[in-house]
Amino acid sequence: MKPFATNRDLRKTPTLIKISAVILATAAFFYLGKHLSNDGYKQLVFFSSSSSENSIPEVSISPNSNKTFNLSSIIPPNHTEIETAQPIPSPVTATETKANPPPIPIPIPIPIASPPPPAPIRTFGVLDANGVMSDDFEVGDFEDEAIEESRNKTEIVELRNDGVSRPRVRVKKFAMCRESMREYIPCLDNADAVKKLRSTERGEKFERHCPVKGRGLNCLVPSPKGYRQPIPWPRSRDEVWFSNVPHTRLVEDKGGQNWISRDPRDKSKFKFPGGGTQFIHGADEYLDQISKMVSDITFGKRIRVALDVGCGVASFGAYLLSRNVLTMSVAPKDVHENQIQFALERGVPAMAAAFATRRLLYPSQAFDLIHCSRCRINWTRDDGIFLLEINRMLRAGGYFAWAAQPVYKHEAALEEQWTEMLNLTTSLCWKLVKKEGYIAIWQKPLNNNCYLSREAGTKPPLCDESDDPDNVWYSCSIFLYTNLKPCISRIPENGSGGSVPSWPARLHTPPDRLQTITFDSYIARKELFKAESRFWNEIVGGYIRALKWRKMKLRNVLDMRAGFGGFAAALNDHKLDCWVLSVVPVSGPNTLPVIYDRGLLGVMHDWCEPFDTYPRTYDFLHASGLFSVERKRCEMSTILLEMDRILRPGGRAYIRDTIDVMDEIQEITKAMGWHTSLRDTSEGPHSSYRILTCEKRLPRA
Repeated sequence: MKPFATNRDLRKTPTLIKISAVILATAAFFYLGKHLSNDGYKQLVFFSSSSSENSIPEVSISPNSNKTFNLSSIIPPNHTEIETAQPIPSPVTATETKANPPPIPIPIPIPIASPPPPAPIRTFGVLDANGVMSDDFEVGDFEDEAIEESRNKTEIVELRNDGVSRPRVRVKKFAMCRESMREYIPCLDNADAVKKLRSTERGEKFERHCPVKGRGLNCLVPSPKGYRQPIPWPRSRDEVWFSNVPHTRLVEDKGGQNWISRDPRDKSKFKFPGGGTQFIHGADEYLDQISKMVSDITFGKRIRVALDVGCGVASFGAYLLSRNVLTMSVAPKDVHENQIQFALERGVPAMAAAFATRRLLYPSQAFDLIHCSRCRINWTRDDGIFLLEINRMLRAGGYFAWAAQPVYKHEAALEEQWTEMLNLTTSLCWKLVKKEGYIAIWQKPLNNNCYLSREAGTKPPLCDESDDPDNVWYSCSIFLYTNLKPCISRIPENGSGGSVPSWPARLHTPPDRLQTITFDSYIARKELFKAESRFWNEIVGGYIRALKWRKMKLRNVLDMRAGFGGFAAALNDHKLDCWVLSVVPVSGPNTLPVIYDRGLLGVMHDWCEPFDTYPRTYDFLHASGLFSVERKRCEMSTILLEMDRILRPGGRAYIRDTIDVMDEIQEITKAMGWHTSLRDTSEGPHSSYRILTCEKRLPRA
């Protein structure tokens, strides 16, 4: 017998023998696997696939495919459901090839009975004195404020934008208010609050009495029937559409004094001849007379910002605009209640305001000239408290012009009034500069020297050094307005406020009062002032180029969060023919003195309350960073509904704010019927700010 071949010999064995050995080994392993798997999962399905993309996978079926098994024996007791494969009904035949593949097994759930759920655990109620949960308690009524605030919000969903999940509020479409509210001013038309006043003898009913928070405007104020797009400036100075302000009371009362008229041949318009009660021959001639009386009254240079008290239809301020003077025209909403509405429709700065018991919403040393022509105010009553308010707002070295009957008539009662006025102005250290015809002009001193040299006990006294003459709003803690004070506001010892450059240099000169503002900066204040001006100058320049602002009919503009007034200054620099009222919110630092020192107009306001103006009075509203601040204090819908009230149909609003408030703002503006577009800022798409451009559409004819 030959010995066994060595390893070297085995490698020389023919290939056929090697293949046979491999096949036999494979068959042996398969046979063993089949017989050793009696206690396992017996249905085996084998797949084979080709590398070709269009090929259909082949399926081989285990021989156990037609057998059934008791699955409960292999399911753990704590499982309630298990997935298994659906048995294939028959083995694969020769015809079930690539053209006719057999069905592929699909896992299906097999429900298994589960134990009954445990008894529910009580997790509601209140804790009693022993710390035991109890449901023995009473449920009170819903608060009206909560119902009012949630009336229009229907749901909050998660909006995923670029992978960022943010809440989004869906808002129902706002309904129109009743027709009787088309000229509604919420804080001046609050009849319920006026009825509760203890007294109205000092004019309290003409002051602000705002609705309770949560019970304000919740609808859209309608326009008058036949409302038309306003006549553009400068034509609007001389004529406006009757349908936009459909009131004839002033024509009947003041037509003979050249205030306003209505041509019987063309009843579609009101005409404004430019006269007034004391200047029936026209405002231009009247202004020439004032400037001739006092040579230092140089309109458009030293005199840049003026206040017209009891303004009528604001012809005094309308004609000063052509002399580069901004005039704030104020009058109460009294028997001639539409005079401020006419002024704003003409395109002249104006606000509804009254001399009664509270300070007006303007800072100390704001106006270079204050004017009263037959303004129906008794300046000497109550120890001259109204003239003391004039003194607070008048810039050191500024002028007060009074045109009234006591100046030129020689009746006994009127002469007595003139004597009282002389005594009062003398005690205020005012100098009577000129009295000519029916006009008298006084000048306020430049410092406190005269006040300090008066005899002890002289009235009115100087205000305490602790008094802040720029505090014109109410205290947030006790919600009381700042009342008029029977004292003389002190002039700052450093002369700030009185020493401002002439126009136009003052527009970009950081004023001395910049250092008195309370906010988180000191050394870099002048740099912040200049940086804000540069910023808005660039932004407005971009708006003009990209958004065609010169084609927009901008006239009455409201900047809702003005800062140092940089936006208004930029509009002036780019020579857009409009005026801007810069609003300083009470929620931020009081920059109002700086705005007036620059030669601009401004006012203090709380945007959680309505604004003191008529509906449809502004062509453009600008809100930068307003909502991200004020949403902590009130509902954003409160502010937006007020914006809709004061914005003219066809007017626009630009809202520049952080991304996280834009979704809700868009929903509310759409519910108000505005047409909106969300745009990137000049910083690009990765900036945290966006600009929402809005347009309030004209009412359908």
